[in-house]
Amino acid sequence: MQKNLFVAISTLVGGTIGAGILGLPYVINKSGFLIGFIELTLITLSILFLNLALGEIILRTPGKHQLTGYCEIYYGKTAKYIMSIAMIIGIIGALTAYITGEGISLADIFNGNSVFYAIVFFLIFSILILLGIDVAKKYETILVSIMLISILIIILYGFTKINLANLSTFKPSNFLLPYGAIFFSSLALPAIIESNEELEKNKKLLKKAIIIGTIIPFTVYFLFVISIIGSVGNNVSEIATLDVAQNFGVIAGFFGKIFPILSMATAFLILGIALKEMFIYDYKINKTLSWILTCAPPIVIYLLGFNNFIELITIVGGIVAGIDGLLITMIWLKAKKRGKLKPIYSIPKNWFMIIIVIVIFSIAIIRTIIEIKGL
Repeated sequence: MQKNLFVAISTLVGGTIGAGILGLPYVINKSGFLIGFIELTLITLSILFLNLALGEIILRTPGKHQLTGYCEIYYGKTAKYIMSIAMIIGIIGALTAYITGEGISLADIFNGNSVFYAIVFFLIFSILILLGIDVAKKYETILVSIMLISILIIILYGFTKINLANLSTFKPSNFLLPYGAIFFSSLALPAIIESNEELEKNKKLLKKAIIIGTIIPFTVYFLFVISIIGSVGNNVSEIATLDVAQNFGVIAGFFGKIFPILSMATAFLILGIALKEMFIYDYKINKTLSWILTCAPPIVIYLLGFNNFIELITIVGGIVAGIDGLLITMIWLKAKKRGKLKPIYSIPKNWFMIIIVIVIFSIAIIRTIIEIKGL
């Protein structure tokens, strides 16, 4: 595998697998494993379509842009502002969730105060965001590789303790409960743009990078959920690595503590750089102010106490995924007609598939709005 392809896949995997995976066993267990698996599969297929559509948009459009820039090119200022709001809320919400999760995870290892460790993590990785994508490249491939090894060890330990009866639960009344958390865990559109930058001299590999980089997180999520729910049953914790430490032994417990730190660190770095680049590329804001606009809000939100982990990933995942999905689908359809460059690959325009995708992303928005009203 070519080095650039490996780096591009690592970027997508690292941008996808973040704090969201820690909440998946909990929310899927609430609906029943079968329902959760069906939703995970359908959402992953929708995300794969969306990722490939964005890749085609990038290849058809000259210049460097973030999601907001593509909205403006094909649908004007209003679409740009809608995507800007969705992207800002989504990424800042995600960064807040990662700060929260890192504080908890680091405090668990070092037996300290979670707020202190959250701030330490934030200071280190906000500096890396300031330094930009060239610096991130040096770390993300290593971090993602160690992260995947860690999660594989956890999964293998979990499979030795599985009770199949724990996977037979079926709770249709909670059918939509995992929806937002799965979307939060699966969506990584900004990472597609970063992957494209890393393949600058070999764009023909972008499609392969997108497909592999989308399938790997799905496989990891599927096996991780089986290992946790199958071995723990109805006592699944809101943050799954707590179950690993309590039920899988010392070695798996160690990797259970390492894994979330790495997964959230890579996602924090990739998404933070993406938001900073949005301000730079599409709003022509200087690098220092763009960095401040990216990094200041999540730490302020965290310190103000808005740090309920499950609520953060569910609400952010549903609303942002829904808006992103609908806008990117619309842009893709228009880019096929108005794009100025000939793409290396092109997705067939199948209206049945497009309608299914639109329905899935619309449900994400509606379901999340209903949940917000109930909070």
